[in-house]
This record gives sequence, structure tokens and C-alpha cells, in this order.
Amino acid sequence: MMDCLRPAVFLDRDGVLNRMFVRDGITHPPADVGEFELLSGAAEAVRRLHAAGFLLVVVTNQPDVARGLQTREGVEAIHEQLRTELPMLEVLACYHDNEDDCACRKPRPGMILEAARRWPIDLRRSFLVGDRWSDVAAGQAAGCRSLLVETSYSGRRRCQPDRYVRDLAEAAEWILTQMREK
Repeated sequence: MMDCLRPAVFLDRDGVLNRMFVRDGITHPPADVGEFELLSGAAEAVRRLHAAGFLLVVVTNQPDVARGLQTREGVEAIHEQLRTELPMLEVLACYHDNEDDCACRKPRPGMILEAARRWPIDLRRSFLVGDRWSDVAAGQAAGCRSLLVETSYSGRRRCQPDRYVRDLAEAAEWILTQMREK
């Protein structure tokens, strides 16, 4: 069975795959499909990882649903658009807020562990790419190597990723190099 397991790349959504919006100094996800826009180089990076044999899974916190600022249907419409544009195996979302104390909200590894239960994923050979310290913590808690896309809001001092990167394209290049070196 262990020989059947494949490596995955777990991807945070907002700020890694798609554009975020800053309103009043606070980052926000796209409000709807009309605002959804892949970041430059993201599609090509994802396609390279897919072509190299990685399973691709999005793991995203979407607390605006719990906060009443966005609907679950609206978020799922964005995820459908994401699956249309990119070869994603699955898109998993946590719709809870911090106070809900759920197992799926990053920095907890619940979504990653759930994907590993559903699919033939070898977490030890897998990677997580995120733009916040909580993404890195979730990846590490699940046993994955983690990369942090550095931004003004990433919380660099709160985590120790395996690698700091500028964007998903740089992350993909590093992951592919790691794969070639094994």
C-alpha cells in the first residue's frame, strides 16, 4: 500500500493562487467569482507540479462565512471556477472562525489529514505552500515540508518554514528541484 502513495502539494488559496484585496488595511478574499483572479504565474506553476505527478489540493480558511460576510455558496462558486482553471484534485475549505475551535481551521492540520484519508497521499513526501504562518504550522503538523510566500502579512517571525519564496512559481521550482534531488 505504501508504494501506491503519491506526494501532494497542498496550496492555500488567497494570496497564493489568487489575488487578495486590501480594504482599510486588511486583506480580504475575492467577494465573488467576478473578483476571482489567478496571480501571475500561478497557473503555470500548478500545471508544472501536476505534470511532475503531484496531487494538488487546495486547503483554505474561509471564516467570512461564519462571520456572515460571505455565503458558503459564493465561496463554492469561486472554488468551482478554480477547479475549471486548474487541475486540482480537491478544494477543501474551513468555514469556521477562531471561536469555533474546529480541527479543520489552520493552523490545525485537519484539512490536510482529511485529504490524506480520502486520497493516496504520502504526507512525508508532500509540501504545503501558504502565505501565512498558520499555513506553515498546519503543513508541519501534518508532516509536510512547508513553504511560506512572504508578504507584509505572512507572520514570518511566527514560523520556521522549510523555504521562504516570493510566489508560487518560485515555490514550484524549489519543490521540483527537491523531487529531482531525491
